[in-house]
Amino acid sequence: MSSVSFVLPKEYAFVAAAAVATGFLNFWQTTVVTKHRTLSGVQYPNCYASAEHAKENRAAFLFNCAQRAHMNTLEHLPNVLVSLVWAGVRYPVSSAALGATWIIGRILYTQGYVTGEPRARLRGAFHTVAELGLYCVGLYSAYEMYTGTW
Repeated sequence: MSSVSFVLPKEYAFVAAAAVATGFLNFWQTTVVTKHRTLSGVQYPNCYASAEHAKENRAAFLFNCAQRAHMNTLEHLPNVLVSLVWAGVRYPVSSAALGATWIIGRILYTQGYVTGEPRARLRGAFHTVAELGLYCVGLYSAYEMYTGTW
């Protein structure tokens, strides 16, 4: 069996920190959802309160908001992590900064959503720009690798 050496830049530690921090984001969002689940009385295995229950019960509506914010984060997380880890090999500082910006945006998104005014989630909407930035940096890194300009 042969082996391959792969040297990462020292600054890749920032990328690793941003990637691991997404776990703390997920953990925090889980506690927010759990709090609202308890207050709403929505039992497992139900992912959401029914539309009727949410209409009659503000706690159930807030649970749905918290759950949706968390689920939306989980929908984006795989692509963000792949892009962060890949783009960070070539551009570690920029990628880590975009990753941190994405996390901060997701925190503000969640805090806004659980106010009960779903449009308040837009205060963290800049996470979208950071996410697209990671995709672009990752794609550009692949281009540089292919063309030999890396």
